[in-house]
Amino acid sequence: MLTLPEIETLARTAHAGQTDKAGRPYAEHLRAVAEGVRARGGDADLIAAAWLHDAVEDDALSEAWLAAAELSDRTKAVVLAVTKRAGETPEAYAGRILATPGALLVKEADLAHNADPARLAVLDGPTRTRLTEKYARMRALLGLTDQRS
Repeated sequence: MLTLPEIETLARTAHAGQTDKAGRPYAEHLRAVAEGVRARGGDADLIAAAWLHDAVEDDALSEAWLAAAELSDRTKAVVLAVTKRAGETPEAYAGRILATPGALLVKEADLAHNADPARLAVLDGPTRTRLTEKYARMRALLGLTDQRS
């Protein structure tokens, strides 16, 4: 099995050169989500999933890589659960997250970092408004009523 430091290195390498909407290195988001999962009581499987949560969705790593990777089945299931699929409705996406043990914790940490006012503040007004509404809708679909960071 891959260790957490190996998974972190792998995720950082897979997303090398990518930036978030504010132009920051994407690895900062991955680190924040992994730390958010750890702070919420997530175990090693969920912290691993946090590091990899966008890898398949962003085509940084393939589903075939994930299937063959030396990761727990639980980590793999959570990564796939939080991977948005083309044309998928928010309701279907939320349903898959809710049906997969551990996925909600990873998605909660992801949404908390995405909706961080400091991150959103550097975006233009229309983008900030669109993303704030998008994240609030997903939180509602997932039954997340508090706004922990």
